[in-house]
Amino acid sequence: MDRIRIRNLEIFGYHGVYEEENVLGQKFLIDADIFLDTRKAGLSDKLKDSVSYGDIIRIFKEEMNSQSDKLLERVAERLARSILLRFEMIDSVEITVKKPWAPVMIHMDYAAVTIRRGWHRVFVGVGSNMGNRQGWLDLARERILSGEEIRHFRQASIFETEPYGYTDQDPFLNTVYQFETLLSPGELLDHLHEIENEAGRTRQIHWGPRTLDLDILLYDKLVTEEEDLVIPHPEMTKRLFVLEPLCELFPYGLHPLTGERFCDIMDNLKHYER
Repeated sequence: MDRIRIRNLEIFGYHGVYEEENVLGQKFLIDADIFLDTRKAGLSDKLKDSVSYGDIIRIFKEEMNSQSDKLLERVAERLARSILLRFEMIDSVEITVKKPWAPVMIHMDYAAVTIRRGWHRVFVGVGSNMGNRQGWLDLARERILSGEEIRHFRQASIFETEPYGYTDQDPFLNTVYQFETLLSPGELLDHLHEIENEAGRTRQIHWGPRTLDLDILLYDKLVTEEEDLVIPHPEMTKRLFVLEPLCELFPYGLHPLTGERFCDIMDNLKHYER
């Protein structure tokens, strides 16, 4: 990925834990690495095909002066978010906020915080088999699209499928959503649980009936196993009602653990279930 670099941008601001820092202010230094594809701009020589570092600098100044923060972590977070939300071409950013005059009563050049933030491609499995099934799917789509941390949303076809596991229940409507998000996996999981709760989701029976089920299937190429979140979803390769809509959106994608293409996994599962 190409990058635009900004180094030691000086901006006066009012950030710090101590009251005098918020009143008197001090100089901060900003480093930024802006990751994007610059090839089109390199061929066209037109600014519209890239991102102006002058615009980025002006936004940094606006953000630094818009409020007072106690922590450098907070300053860096706001700077990264503002750039990612305002410029469609930017994939990710690395921001360093330096504080040359940190009040520690001993000499040092500066204290600093560096963060890396960016857009992440996510696939979410969606299902409903209680009440107004289509209405619950519409609710999920609406709530996901309402967040400013979401972009490039796509939805696969909706499939009606027989229940899996616990079979004494009504058929499901299933689909898969694909989008990019600034949310971390944990933040995204919390957001999806909030949407499920709004739909009156309960978890009384494993694989039982539900108004709305939202599962993170893939998050970039991340492989993680935590108590409440396993990525990639451990059951996705066993479920045609996940693989069929997923393969509409991402047929030649590779499973992060096995390296198999999802279209091949689906074909093998169909052959096995004949």
